[in-house]
Amino acid sequence: MAIPDPVRANFDTLLRAAGDGNLALIECLDSGKREVRYVLCAVDRAGGDYVFTPFGHLADGNPYEAYLPPDPDDPTGLIESAGDGGAS
Repeated sequence: MAIPDPVRANFDTLLRAAGDGNLALIECLDSGKREVRYVLCAVDRAGGDYVFTPFGHLADGNPYEAYLPPDPDDPTGLIESAGDGGAS
C-alpha cells in the first residue's frame, strides 16, 4: 500500500525536526472528545514566537491493540483483525 505524498512529506518534516532537536511533546485537550492527549509537535520560530505544528498524538493504552498492520500477503491491503496476523 503506497503512502500518500503529503503524508510522506509530513513524516520527512517530523524526522528533520527530530534530527534538529526541534521536537516537543505537549499536553493538549482533544477538541472533539475533550480528553487529554499527548501531542507530538515540530517546533519552529516566527519572529520572537514559538510555532508548534502538531503531527499526531501518542496512542492511549496498548498501541498494539489500537492498530492493525499492513497485510504482508497483499501489498495493497490491511489486516482486518488481530486474528488475521496482527500483534497479540
